Amino acid sequence: MPDVRNRYVSPSLKETAFNCPHCGVLTQQYWHATRVSQLSRGSTPAFVSVEEADKAWAEKSPGAGQEEFRELARMRLMALGRPFLGAQTSTTTRVVHNLALSVCHNCDRVAIWRCDQLLWPAQIDAPAPNQDLPEAVKDAYNEAGAIVHMSPRGSAALLRLGIQILCESLGEKGESVNSDIKELVKKGLDPRVQKALDVVRVVGNHSVHPGQIDMKDKQETAMKLFSLVNLIADAMISHPKRIDEMYAGLPEEDRKAIERRDRK
Repeated sequence: MPDVRNRYVSPSLKETAFNCPHCGVLTQQYWHATRVSQLSRGSTPAFVSVEEADKAWAEKSPGAGQEEFRELARMRLMALGRPFLGAQTSTTTRVVHNLALSVCHNCDRVAIWRCDQLLWPAQIDAPAPNQDLPEAVKDAYNEAGAIVHMSPRGSAALLRLGIQILCESLGEKGESVNSDIKELVKKGLDPRVQKALDVVRVVGNHSVHPGQIDMKDKQETAMKLFSLVNLIADAMISHPKRIDEMYAGLPEEDRKAIERRDRK
């Protein structure tokens, strides 16, 4: 099976597998046509507040059965405010054209499409973050991806901040990206990554400090920064991790023989 961990397929109405706009995993997507049934005159769409869901849970029957728990779970999902698939019904429905749903095989969450445009969640055209990134860096990365179309300058600022946090998590001081990257190069980071960082004004004489807005940043700069974050993570986290996993998978006798050899 090919390694798809660092492959990115943009969400598309024409694909049956792409990186989920919710969880970011490249996996199968299940498409659903949209059908509606008209509510009776004077009725309004269902809505459940967080308070109502909490109250229902607190007042559940002492010996609540599966049916009651299913209803409580439905109310909890309603209160979260995100679309989800309910139970199938046999009522008369009408197809809504140009409105479709995709459901992720991995996280089971729903995405909403109008024609070929992703309506919800907001489309992120950035590559998926390296899954080995520290959570704080991943949060900055995902937030940057969510606003890259609306505010490429803000997106780039978040990514520079993410690079600073990433360097700190790798044992550097986290005070100067310029110095941190130089130290990472000494530890095995490809020197060409340092040159690429210079190109996007992360380091150098005219560097932009992490988290600050650079009025000259464009979407192209932000897209390069997404790739650079993943490049650093690949070289300094993922590759060493895979090598360690391969080594740990060796028979104990082989590992001891290697250790004896290395002590000579």
